[in-house]
Amino acid sequence: MDYVLDACALIAFFNEEKGADTVAELMTQASDGTNRLFMSSIQVMEVYYDRIYVNGTEYANTVLESIYNSPINVLHNISRDIIKDAARFKTTYSMSLADTFAAATAKSLDAPLVTKDDEMKEAQEAGEFSILWL
Repeated sequence: MDYVLDACALIAFFNEEKGADTVAELMTQASDGTNRLFMSSIQVMEVYYDRIYVNGTEYANTVLESIYNSPINVLHNISRDIIKDAARFKTTYSMSLADTFAAATAKSLDAPLVTKDDEMKEAQEAGEFSILWL
C-alpha cells in the first residue's frame, strides 16, 4: 500500500512524539517492500526548516540526509493536477499552503495521508482524500 507523509508525521518521528511508532512501522514496511512512502519536496522543506529552527543547521542537514537515505520517495516534480488541487484546497479549506500540497499529493496518488494535523479534517470529511491519523 502507498502512503503520503505529511511533515508533521516525520517531525513526530524525529521528536519521538505521539505517532512516532506508527511512522517507524511504516518506514520498516517500506524498507522491506510491504508498502511505499511518498513525500512532496515541500513537506521535506518543512521538516528541514523545523529542524533548523529547533536544532540548528548542522543537525538539520543530518536529518535532510537521513530523509534522502530512507525508504521515502521524495517527489520533486509537482504536476498540474497537484497544483490545481492544492489551489482548490487552499481556497476551500482552512489549510496552510504547504499542507495543501501534502493533501493534493495524497489525492493524486490515491493514498492515505499520514498526519496529525487537524487542518486536514474538513477536507477528509468531504471525501477529498483519506487520512491515517497519528
